[in-house]
Amino acid sequence: MLKGKIIKNISNLYVVKVNNDLYNCHARGKFRNLKLTPLVGDEVEFNEKDNYIMNILPRKNELIRPSISNVDIALIITSLKDPDLSLNLLDKEISSIILANIEPVICFTKIDLLSNTEQKDFHKLNKYYNSLGINTFTNTNLKPLIKYLKNKYVVLTGQTGSGKSSLINKLDTNLNLTTNEISKSLGRGKHTTRHTEYYYIHDFYIADTPGFSSLDLSNYSSLEIAHSFPEFNQYTCEYNDCKHLKEDNCAIKEAVKKGDILESRYENYCSFIRGQK
Repeated sequence: MLKGKIIKNISNLYVVKVNNDLYNCHARGKFRNLKLTPLVGDEVEFNEKDNYIMNILPRKNELIRPSISNVDIALIITSLKDPDLSLNLLDKEISSIILANIEPVICFTKIDLLSNTEQKDFHKLNKYYNSLGINTFTNTNLKPLIKYLKNKYVVLTGQTGSGKSSLINKLDTNLNLTTNEISKSLGRGKHTTRHTEYYYIHDFYIADTPGFSSLDLSNYSSLEIAHSFPEFNQYTCEYNDCKHLKEDNCAIKEAVKKGDILESRYENYCSFIRGQK
């Protein structure tokens, strides 16, 4: 059997890369019985004779939305205008990525559409996320981003219409991925990416994925969600099981009052906790 990495998936077809060769493979029926689906990013073993994937090797991590595995960095493409910035979605993406044991990195787009006042607010927001240890970039200067992503497997994630395919087109003009305009009636982009695929650009692999506007954190505990907010980890509450909601003497709520924790971050945390099943 040969061993390779799935770099593309369309319907039931999996493209597996072995060194510089590509193989079109199908998954064995046993995976359906095991309730296991091969993902882009999976290291697999396949039968070279009939190109059937026989085994999926253990994953170091995986994301459900988008569906991908063995990722080094999740690059969150975040539009500041058209569609408007959604801090709730951004924070939910950051939490889901951290909980999946993947490094979140933010790339802000459409900064040129901001007014002077909005730009000042953005710079304060950007500084705060940097203070959490989350690296941020903009699509107006790609050189620092390209340097940071070197030798990594990167997945693009973010709201539909935020500019994921446009960013890949900027990184490699030969790809010419399909992009589309923003729907004025819906206030968000139209889906242009229909499948997940890795592209090799500038010494790193990057995967464009279908966009989305919602994520589900309901399967995680309150403690896990709290730990996905890096700024919370430096505070100690009176009670070990404090959910930072209605409890007395909560260090997190006190830090919010003092302005040490961004109010929007705390409000989004509360919405995530209340959304649990």
